[in-house]
Amino acid sequence: MAQGQSRSSNSLVVPQANAALDQLKYEVAQELGIAIPQDGYMGNMATRDAGSIGGNITRKLVQIAEQQLAGRQA
Repeated sequence: MAQGQSRSSNSLVVPQANAALDQLKYEVAQELGIAIPQDGYMGNMATRDAGSIGGNITRKLVQIAEQQLAGRQA
């Protein structure tokens, strides 16, 4: 599947966030030392690597949300 295409039924609440999420994916992969193919096809990527990337993205997004909530309460 080409980059930007997905079989997922999930849809972004803010479609403009797609570029930021892609950037976050590449940043997390780089931090973990996982190479993402230049063509964007991740079908040959190990499940463990894909899970690590997704898990770390989730951790970062939760951390960002917690910081924003803490800022509102202060």
